[in-house]
Amino acid sequence: MLKEKREIKRERKREKILEAAAELFSTKHYHEVMMDDVAKLISVAKGTVYNYFTSKEELYFTIMHTRMENLLSLLKQKIELEKNSIDSLRAFVVHLYMFMMKHQKFFLIYQRETLNGNNSFCEDLISLERQMKQMIMQIISRGEREGVFRKVDEEFAISLIFGSIYGAVQRGINSNLPNESIVKEKEEIFDFVLHGLYSGFYNIKELPLKGKTIVITRTIEQSQESAAALTNLGANVIIVPTLEIVPPSDWSKFDSVVSHPERIDFIIFTSVHAVQMFSKRCQEIGAIINYNRIKVVAVGNKTSSYCHKNNISVNIVPEKFSAEGVIEVLSKYNLKNKVVFIPRSAIGREELPLGLKDLGAIIKSVSVYNVAIPSGDNVRTSLQQLDSTNVDLFIFTSPSTFENFLQIANIKNPFQYFSRFDIAAIGPTTKEAIESKKVKVTFLPDEFTINGLTKKIIEYYSNHKEKI
Repeated sequence: MLKEKREIKRERKREKILEAAAELFSTKHYHEVMMDDVAKLISVAKGTVYNYFTSKEELYFTIMHTRMENLLSLLKQKIELEKNSIDSLRAFVVHLYMFMMKHQKFFLIYQRETLNGNNSFCEDLISLERQMKQMIMQIISRGEREGVFRKVDEEFAISLIFGSIYGAVQRGINSNLPNESIVKEKEEIFDFVLHGLYSGFYNIKELPLKGKTIVITRTIEQSQESAAALTNLGANVIIVPTLEIVPPSDWSKFDSVVSHPERIDFIIFTSVHAVQMFSKRCQEIGAIINYNRIKVVAVGNKTSSYCHKNNISVNIVPEKFSAEGVIEVLSKYNLKNKVVFIPRSAIGREELPLGLKDLGAIIKSVSVYNVAIPSGDNVRTSLQQLDSTNVDLFIFTSPSTFENFLQIANIKNPFQYFSRFDIAAIGPTTKEAIESKKVKVTFLPDEFTINGLTKKIIEYYSNHKEKI
């Protein structure tokens, strides 16, 4: 125990020295920083610093090498989760930007010193940087093979991509951007990069969705994210918020389950909202869950990414983002008498828990959020805009978005109202709910995600234009 405490104390001191050195190296050139300066900054003797690092070179190298290795590991992990080149590109751009914004001192050192050929360890850093560039080169090459990205000079494209990201980081540091602006800016950087690579943008005047007006019905936050992607493709987007995420009326059942995490074998997160509310409640009640002994299933790449953001290790991402896909992948495991915890919406369908129960699992299906109908100025403004615009397409991403829209817009005859428009449903469950009201669904995506839906919209209107 004493040995362990000494090791922890030593590691903390080492980190303190590294932080102090990073502070100095980020504001001064390498040759201007002395070991004395590091010691004075944290009020220790110079000999203490030398107990941990034999030279300034070793100290500097440790800062740079460790951060670069952490960055490479993070990017590899995020890219491996993605199923297509656009999502892989997004993962690379967003996580490189966020890493550099989180470790700003490292970024400032990296920008100034990595090309300093006088440093004996420069080659090592260049090698790590080369690996990072190889990652993005592979993404671009894959996108070209898939026909998603246009043919480009890869070296030139890579220079522009890194220049865009690092320029945005420098701007963010200089402007001292708040967290909410950083989150927004990461998506804008990705959109900017995607514009340069996307195969549909040979001629910016011929954006695939130019002239189309599309209505999105989700939560305000989700709608804004989806709207950005469609707007960048030329569409005019009207956001009609139809969902407001609220906590369940009673947390007792959830609290009971997480109070004994050792009894849980699988956790299934079916949405980002489920992860958000799950994590928030666990934090509120101090529930600590060891994810190393639990298999975590995330339905969809965004859900998986959000799990990682909340330090939840994901073991399984089904190829099909649906109840059927989850059941299919878990049927390969022995679920007999295994406890499967499903934190989800209060109005979630029973297809998933019933399917897993048939495989022998013990199901703990618990509500962690409910959906309410929003009200206020946002809704009123959206409905006024809807009435004064010629709409081409409505997008519904769940049965609730459709049913709530009928109430918000006071639609008495859905068949008559929607007969003038194209209708897109994100998946078969949503399609079934819409068609139960005698409304025809124009198309479903092949992949039940917003990205999949976006591709289907482009394909549909491209084919429709050709026929005309």
